[in-house]
Amino acid sequence: MVQIDNIQLGEFPLLLAPMEDVSDPPFRALCKKYGADLMYTEFISSEGLIRDAAKSIQKLDIYDEERPIGIQIFGGDLEALRVSAEIVESRNPDLLDINYGCPVMKVVCKMAGAGILQDIPKMVQLTEAVVKSTRLPVTVKTRLGWDENTKNIVDVAERLQDIGIKALAIHGRTRKQMYKGEADWTLIGEVKNNPRMHIPIFGNGDVDSPQKALEMRQKYGVDGIMIGRAAIGYPWIFNEIKHFMATGELLPPPTVVDRTAAARQHLQHAMAWKGQTLGILETRRHYTNYFKGLSNVKPFRTTLVTANNPQQIYDTLAEMEVYYENLPPDAAITITETTNSWATMEV
Repeated sequence: MVQIDNIQLGEFPLLLAPMEDVSDPPFRALCKKYGADLMYTEFISSEGLIRDAAKSIQKLDIYDEERPIGIQIFGGDLEALRVSAEIVESRNPDLLDINYGCPVMKVVCKMAGAGILQDIPKMVQLTEAVVKSTRLPVTVKTRLGWDENTKNIVDVAERLQDIGIKALAIHGRTRKQMYKGEADWTLIGEVKNNPRMHIPIFGNGDVDSPQKALEMRQKYGVDGIMIGRAAIGYPWIFNEIKHFMATGELLPPPTVVDRTAAARQHLQHAMAWKGQTLGILETRRHYTNYFKGLSNVKPFRTTLVTANNPQQIYDTLAEMEVYYENLPPDAAITITETTNSWATMEV
């Protein structure tokens, strides 16, 4: 049984990675429904929190049906991180996560996210301040190092564990790599198999199929896997991985009805959370991935991403179900892989 502090997550938990503009409550609800064991909010600026910035505050919204859930923060200023940890605790999540992995320049230039990988003593100092300022279990997500010459994650993991973090998620790339090339899980395995380590170690990077998930588990012995981009438009991946690991068999891909049901739930939750106008606007960017691979989908998708009336969207989804039900199965879905086309920031 894998545990983070007193949070029980099962034998081999699957985690939903925090992704900017993706991992919001409507999307998380679907991932939870389809098998995610632990989820995180989008990453939240510590400076935004202490300034009461509306966008940062809204990202703190969590719901009981999502539990266990962690709120993730980032920042390079000790006092801002400490105060934001107190704000996070007031929202009563199950844990608090610190982001030391985001590679984009607007974050890195502030010595936040993966930028802190240039100054490991400061990384340790910031983390210790957060651990001491909250009663919540504190976890960390990070990368192998800043570049090829500083892949010091084995040492970093020990130091973070020593100051009190309760779990560590590692993305198998350096900051310099961004999201290019193939994720290298070798050092993730070294951290997990280091006899000094006793906290859960989760691997992250390029897991986009049940077969890949099983391979990473068997080869590197990680306690669980964090999945990001492969879940966009495809929340079914969590249950697919669990089924494959339990039986060795692949579940059939989601039907068109499964896809329209997911899109419908996403829209309903988004409107309940942010109101009709914003809910419709923010759900639009998800339709391409929910319906990736469907033949002749362009006219339907065009309506979905331009309609301003929820009933028109629901009617279009119903029309899709009828249209594809009358097509031969091999003519309806031309692509079945779980990869997506959304260029997003997995943080």
